[in-house]
Amino acid sequence: MQPLVPIEVDEKTGVWTTDSLPMLYVPRHFFTNNHLAVEDALGVQKYSEILYEAGYKSAYFWCEKEAEKHQLTGMDVFDHYLKRLSQRGWGLFSFESVDPKSGRAEIKLEYSSFVLAQPDKPGKLCYMFSGWFAGAMDWVTQEKGHTAHTNCGEVSCAETYCTESQCGGSGHGHCIFTVTPLPHKA
Repeated sequence: MQPLVPIEVDEKTGVWTTDSLPMLYVPRHFFTNNHLAVEDALGVQKYSEILYEAGYKSAYFWCEKEAEKHQLTGMDVFDHYLKRLSQRGWGLFSFESVDPKSGRAEIKLEYSSFVLAQPDKPGKLCYMFSGWFAGAMDWVTQEKGHTAHTNCGEVSCAETYCTESQCGGSGHGHCIFTVTPLPHKA
């Protein structure tokens, strides 16, 4: 998938933008090394909670801006989101299944940048993406007038040695994320 992402540079400020959103373009090793340093300092559990909320807000904001910029609606925005993530080198994202009416989806991730950068590290390495997919799904459902609030969890990861019971210890060739609606509070 060739990255046909439009990049504009403000000659006065040097700020790079894509689709009118300010961007930072950094090498993968730079981002991954910073990510791992924070993970080591905070622990995976705490860091994943922080990333989930920040990623959720960012995805929701991104969907809003991209819908306006490209006159997209509904699932076309989520499809565009997965395409842009793929074009930007995070991995190759695609839907395994999706039902925007219920707020459910399964998203497949092949060649995750986190797995490629840490081929011998066990565990779920791609938790950073979970909030992104819940935020995008909530934007889609709320744009259609629904009030679903979803949650996303990484079901399986493509790491070489998997420590989760659903992976069976044999590893996987890709990651799967499952987006589901949160239960309604009584």
